[in-house]
Amino acid sequence: MDFLVDNAALIGIVVSLVGLAFAAWTATQILQKDTGNETMRQISDAVKEGAQAFLQREYTYVGIVVVAVTLLLLGLSLLSEEFSTLTPVAYVAGALSSALAGYIGMSIAVRSNVRTTAAAQRSLNEGLRVSFSSGVVMGVTVVSISLLGLSILYLFFGNDEIEALAGYGFGATSIAIFARVGGGIFTKAADVGADLVGKTEIGLPEDSPRNPATIADNVGDNVGDVAGMGADLFESYSASIVSAITLATITVATAESNATEAETLGDAGIAFAFLIAAVGLLISIGATFLVRTEEGAGLEKLLGALRRGCVCCDRRRGGGHPAAGAGAGTGPGGGCSGSVGPVGGAAIAYFTEYYTSGTEKPTQGIAEAAQSGAGVNLIRGLAVGMESTVAPLLIVVFVSLVAFQITENAYPGEGLYGVAIAAVGMLSTLGITLASDAYGPVADNAGGIAEMAELPKDVRERTMRWIAWATPPPPQAKALP
Repeated sequence: MDFLVDNAALIGIVVSLVGLAFAAWTATQILQKDTGNETMRQISDAVKEGAQAFLQREYTYVGIVVVAVTLLLLGLSLLSEEFSTLTPVAYVAGALSSALAGYIGMSIAVRSNVRTTAAAQRSLNEGLRVSFSSGVVMGVTVVSISLLGLSILYLFFGNDEIEALAGYGFGATSIAIFARVGGGIFTKAADVGADLVGKTEIGLPEDSPRNPATIADNVGDNVGDVAGMGADLFESYSASIVSAITLATITVATAESNATEAETLGDAGIAFAFLIAAVGLLISIGATFLVRTEEGAGLEKLLGALRRGCVCCDRRRGGGHPAAGAGAGTGPGGGCSGSVGPVGGAAIAYFTEYYTSGTEKPTQGIAEAAQSGAGVNLIRGLAVGMESTVAPLLIVVFVSLVAFQITENAYPGEGLYGVAIAAVGMLSTLGITLASDAYGPVADNAGGIAEMAELPKDVRERTMRWIAWATPPPPQAKALP
């Protein structure tokens, strides 16, 4: 127990390095795949060039903001003794880490699309494995870099400068705002523009080679739904761990206990946050090998392939979090609070799937409403969208109250820590859930390449099955806070 508490950050570093090594190995396996014919490679190169140009310009402007905020934080630290001088260091580290994770994920995505198309010429499962593996690189890289950065900073700062860790989450937020919003606007504008000029005005099919806007559409998928989503969830994951670590330190100071007990509880609470993240990363890596399917599989079987990996994660972390809590010394209170988050996440995923799956009544009702015109379709879709938010909201409130009460009963004065650790538990297997989301743009790009390269009809049909599965992304990905 003392070993885990004293070396939790070191364990986080080791596990994150294992995650980065796995991501590098997966990326190497992807890059060794066949890239198809010359036409396919030319289309893929155009998408890659556009995505890199967008990201380079975006990071240039974001870099100016990061420098300005860093100088502001440095000035505040010099003017006020209560403001840590290490906060600007953590801020820069968070911004650089988030940008690096997004760039790595997008770089693999734009190289995986043509390889997915080439694999689709052979089998449905082979193409699925290539495209999903690219998402795995993104998911595991985001989690590993975040955990590595926080672990190193904690070892460097120590408990005395723990408040400076907030700068890491702030830096990640700075990148997420621009990457998610800027990339999101680009991808939607490109998508709508391609549809207007192609489908509406001329009547061309989706991703027609005669529509030059399809390249911009595919570029948007990568910069918005891969780099943007990665930066967004990097911030959520990092902030959840930072909040748990901070609350473990702050609430202990006001707990009704003596100084020795308070210090022990604080160290255990901090260690538990790192251990949950490390366990979740290892579980995510193992679960990625379960996502596979068979030739001729329909939408339900494809969804089942992903569900198999995510359900495995939920079961493993349901037992892993109490074990981590026992190892850290937080007792049943901390361990149960960490397990409440995954249960709530699974419940949210269930309702999300119900409202977005093409086999359920809400989505089918929207499709039927389209027969009466665009206006009726819009109203029905808006109504269903508003209704779909009720269950997740109630679940979040319920999970927060339960986690608070469990921890408060075990450690008076530390109920808020239970809420924070429940959030860490919910996000602990972000590696595979983000892979489920980042997989979608690669599959969409693969379908576009198949259409523009005028490949056989069966290749396009296989890619359309992946797109139907990934658009919208699977519920486990959409259910993330």
